[in-house]
Amino acid sequence: MSDVSANSAANAVIPSGPLHASPMLHPHVSRMTIARVLSLTMLVVSALFFAIHFLHLNADFPNHSPWVDWSKYTDEGWYGDAAIRHYVSGHWYWKGDFNPAVALPIWPLIELVVFKFTGVSPVVARALTLVVFGFTLVTLYLLIRRHTRPRSSKSGQSLAAAIAVFLLCTSPLLYVFERMAILEPLLIALTTLALLTASTMHPIRWRGGRARSIWQALLLMILLPAMVLTKTTAICLFPAIVYMLWARAGYRIRPALRLALPPILGGTALWCGYFFLFVRPHYLQDYQYLFSANAYTGIELEPAAKVILNTLTDGAWMGTLIYSAFFLVLALALFWRPRLLANPLVASLLLWIAGYFAFLAYHNNLQPRYYLVVAVPITAVVALGLDSFRRAHGRTATIIASTLAAVVVLAIAVPDAVQQIDYILHPTYEFEAAAHGIKRIVLADKTHSHLILSISGSDLTLMTGLPSIDDDFGTLDLDRRVKQYRPGWYAAWNDVEDDKADALTPLYHLERVAAFPAYDDPDRDLLILYRLDSVTVPPSSLRHRARRRIPKPLRTKVGQQPSSDQLQH
Repeated sequence: MSDVSANSAANAVIPSGPLHASPMLHPHVSRMTIARVLSLTMLVVSALFFAIHFLHLNADFPNHSPWVDWSKYTDEGWYGDAAIRHYVSGHWYWKGDFNPAVALPIWPLIELVVFKFTGVSPVVARALTLVVFGFTLVTLYLLIRRHTRPRSSKSGQSLAAAIAVFLLCTSPLLYVFERMAILEPLLIALTTLALLTASTMHPIRWRGGRARSIWQALLLMILLPAMVLTKTTAICLFPAIVYMLWARAGYRIRPALRLALPPILGGTALWCGYFFLFVRPHYLQDYQYLFSANAYTGIELEPAAKVILNTLTDGAWMGTLIYSAFFLVLALALFWRPRLLANPLVASLLLWIAGYFAFLAYHNNLQPRYYLVVAVPITAVVALGLDSFRRAHGRTATIIASTLAAVVVLAIAVPDAVQQIDYILHPTYEFEAAAHGIKRIVLADKTHSHLILSISGSDLTLMTGLPSIDDDFGTLDLDRRVKQYRPGWYAAWNDVEDDKADALTPLYHLERVAAFPAYDDPDRDLLILYRLDSVTVPPSSLRHRARRRIPKPLRTKVGQQPSSDQLQH
């Protein structure tokens, strides 16, 4: 009895089962537990950094940043102009002015839906962009998890998805540009969703008179033209999606065709329907103008070797450490862990990167915002590479590789997080203050039209609600647009350029009334407001007319645009 009691007591004191197994006996259990804790920790920190992206949404693009990008003066207004104008004036299309929504309608359509509930403001537009960024993070996390599931419990849990989200949320490049209401964040989100959709597709089969596995094909059929109608450069990302379909089909031609042809043909039909039924009959000139307006740059204007070198070196805008880590991962994958390249997600991400770098070199307009599109897949490849090396074979090798991977992740994330927090703690509001200063002056004047002429006019409209036309881009020459719309004010950066003066002086005297310092770019750091006094009609004889709200039945339909009388006040 005493022996039985002793054995029972021993069994009661020493628990059994996998949850309490000794790490010495089951090292993979301990590694998986540590991996879960690390993954959860990184995701919690990522969530905190994502949340603080929403602070100070009305602040300017940070001064003294590494990124000199003209989009901070223009792009938020330009590419949401159709939504902004429709809400402010009732007309989305202004004939002769810059109308990019003809070729790129997806983002302004989304903005318009939101503006109907919230009104127009940069805070709303930027918050919407951050929601899109959040969608990208979730989709990318699911995509990476799908392609990093361990084949056995001994392989340990993958940290690649958590590392990627962590590095993206702490990135200062993504912080500044994902807070802007520009096109690139939506393009990234749609591309990531397209890759996830392609990775889950099955061939469409007909059984019992019903189509099986059709929903993924329908979603991808919609996503492909939506990407192009978000930003036309999306065509450079299609090889990545096609490769994912090819991998999903087992790298076989016939199954790949069965997967790819329905969404590709359907997506092509949707785009053709939009172009031939909507654009070509009514807005072909505006569609073509979007491409001709960008013809001032190109790889043929400089030696090709110089352009390619600049394109590659400027990738350091996303961060020198993470950009260097990307090339290190590629080198190690080629010479040490070639199995990494067998992962279809890695190959698709590399095609994504290569396709967009090809566009950057071809376009040869190396603005930092363009690198946002490659920063996301590059970060994902770095995360996948570090996680693959971390799970090296052998206990000692695993410890060393895990330590090195942790050092690299922290070396990238900590300085980035510090820089991001500095931007959050020191916001500036110079451009916003300039916009509202202009609004007060314009509204106080009862003798001039409220219409503003400016290259930053669309941004001013987004911030103030005042109508505007562009002084640089438009299908009509500036002198003809000025005669057509008769603006009352001109907002110029630093000085009046000769071609703008030539268009304005036959009709107006330019009276400088205010100047507002904004931003740190020496070429555009002072926003000057000029009142446009007619050379034929004395300002005192101009009559003020009350501003009218356009009834809904008279709002824009296909082929219509506002008259100059409707834009006077």
